[in-house]
Amino acid sequence: MHIDKAKKRIAKQVKKGFKGYPQITLEYFGANKELATEVAIRFTSELGAPEQEQRFASQADVREDEVIQSALVKIIERAEASSVIEVEGISPL
Repeated sequence: MHIDKAKKRIAKQVKKGFKGYPQITLEYFGANKELATEVAIRFTSELGAPEQEQRFASQADVREDEVIQSALVKIIERAEASSVIEVEGISPL
């Protein structure tokens, strides 16, 4: 999947806001505010259920990595997530 298409699909899901469970949360991490070198994708099946987390890392910006962004889209689709939440900005490592 092309990087722009993947990013648009994720952004479209995020824009919908909270629509219930299952929920996917995306959080980007980096050493500074401009470069996200890691992304955590968290899955919650229902309220109060334990979170499952998977992380992807790259030497470059993960937000511009076609393979990682495509994987995030596939995870969201396979989880049949009702809500996709993205933590704003880049969290420190």
